[in-house]
Parts: sequence; structure tokens; C-alpha cells
Amino acid sequence: MANIHSTAIVDPKAELAPDVEVGPYAIIGPDVKIGAGTVVQAHAHVVGHTTLGQNCQVFPFACVGMKSQDLKYQDGDVTHVEVGDNTVLREFSTVHLGTKPGEVTRVGSGCLIMAYCHIAHGCAVGNHVIMSNLAALAGEVRVADHAILGGMAGVHQFCRIGIHAMIGGYTKVRQDCPPYMITESTEEGTIVRGPNIVGLQRLGFSKEARAALKEAFRLLYRENLNRGQALERVRNEVEQTPEIQTLVAFYAESQRGVH
Repeated sequence: MANIHSTAIVDPKAELAPDVEVGPYAIIGPDVKIGAGTVVQAHAHVVGHTTLGQNCQVFPFACVGMKSQDLKYQDGDVTHVEVGDNTVLREFSTVHLGTKPGEVTRVGSGCLIMAYCHIAHGCAVGNHVIMSNLAALAGEVRVADHAILGGMAGVHQFCRIGIHAMIGGYTKVRQDCPPYMITESTEEGTIVRGPNIVGLQRLGFSKEARAALKEAFRLLYRENLNRGQALERVRNEVEQTPEIQTLVAFYAESQRGVH
């Protein structure tokens, strides 16, 4: 039987694995499902049609599954939040329900969502993503696996953050941020600084892959080519490692443009 503190409010319809822990004054709603080993700490709220995976940690005052802030949301519509295994939601972080009927806000497995972060309606956050304190995603944002968002970074609706991308602190993201690259805001605006070479090296990316990404960055951002010309040269002149193929596809699929 779940270990529920006497002051917690857990709806009898909620589905909790036998070893779930619920701390003092926490609130668990009727449509919530919580996997084995997950801990919901004091004063946290997990409500709505929300599913938490196994071995998650929900810290004090985090709110998961609250009503979407999108004004198009209609009371009574069934929307969802799904959180994978081994994800940590720190103090005062918020993950909101989808807006349209059936819409799901997803957070993957192995993520660290630090204090005061916000994940809005319909977002899809991949696995092993780190969001530093006060980073915020507006609605329908897509964040790929292993991305890192610095503190106070703000991401506009419908933007995409590529795999292994790093977003600097205080960055204003209004377009897509390419995979493997560092994107940050400066006095001149938001720019792509270059490949995250140190991070990629630490993660075991090969010397060849890192060199190819550096060459692709040069063609895309340093040769005064338009995007189509640059991508054509990347396809023809840069070794087509899996990372380069992913990078080229990201640009080709962009709807909002790429920083």
C-alpha cells in the first residue's frame, strides 16, 4: 500500500503503485496514475489526467496537471500530462495540461526540471533534458533529447530545440535552435555561437563528428550564404555523419526558421 501522509489529500480514484510516497499536505487528483517508486513531496499538486512514471520525484509546491493557461481551453475537455520514468520536478515547477481535447503535454524520462520552470500546454520534452531554474516553454514547444536550457531562457510557442542543443541563460528563443549547437542571446540578438564541442566531447562524440559539425557551422553561419546554398554545400562538402544528417534535416523541416 502507498505510503501516504495523514495530512495529504489523495482521491480514492487515483491509481498509485504500492510503494509510492505522498508527503504532508500534497494533493493527488482522481484521474492521476503514479508509477512505482515515485515520491510526491509536501505541498505538491498532481491533478488532472496525469500519469507519472516510475521513480520520479516531485518536490514541494510543484504543480503537475493543472489547467492549461491557453484561453482556448474549455472546462470539461479531457487533456493530459504524461511524465516518463526517473524524472525530477523541482520546487514550484509547473507542467500544464494540453488545450485541445485529447492533447498531451509530455515530459520524457531522466529529465531534470529545476525550480520555477514552466512547461506549457502541448509541449513535448524529450528524454534526459535539463531545464535550469526559471526556464520556460510556451505552448506546443518541442525539445529533443539531451537538450539543456539555461536559467531564465524563454522559448516562444511552436519553436523546436534540437537534440543535444544548449540554450544559454536568459536566451530569448523565437525560432528553432539547431541540434548540437550553442544558442544564446547577445546585445545584437539571439545567435548560434557554434557547436557545443566540450559537451559533445564529454558525451563521447567522435573527433570526426565534432569536426564535421564545426565545418557545417562554418558553412551555415560564416560564409554569407543563404540557407539553401549553405545546406547544399553541407550536403556536398561535409562528411555525412549521422549528426550532419540530423542537422540538415532539422533545418529542412523548420517551419519558423532557425536562429
